[in-house]
Amino acid sequence: MSLSTHVLDATRGRPAEGVAVRLETADGVNLAEGRTDHDGRLRDWAPPLTPGEVYRLVFDTGSYFGGQTFYPEVTVTFRLGEGHHHVPLLLSPFAYSTYRGS
Repeated sequence: MSLSTHVLDATRGRPAEGVAVRLETADGVNLAEGRTDHDGRLRDWAPPLTPGEVYRLVFDTGSYFGGQTFYPEVTVTFRLGEGHHHVPLLLSPFAYSTYRGS
């Protein structure tokens, strides 16, 4: 299993560099953390994960927007299947969306 994420800043029209991201188990145990790179990506950073288990990605959007956001933190909870999982996040100070990418 592998996991990656990509954060895009819709207000600036570019990748969101430097967003802190945590990977946690469903009960909040921290498994990994990192920051998005110049392309807004975080890849090859997670430990081995178990198919069928529930995990969550927690994005520190408050720090990224300097505290000027309605959503200071975005949590995306997902159930891991087989193969690679890519979880993109499109954000602005007052909205966000996500989906299962490829």
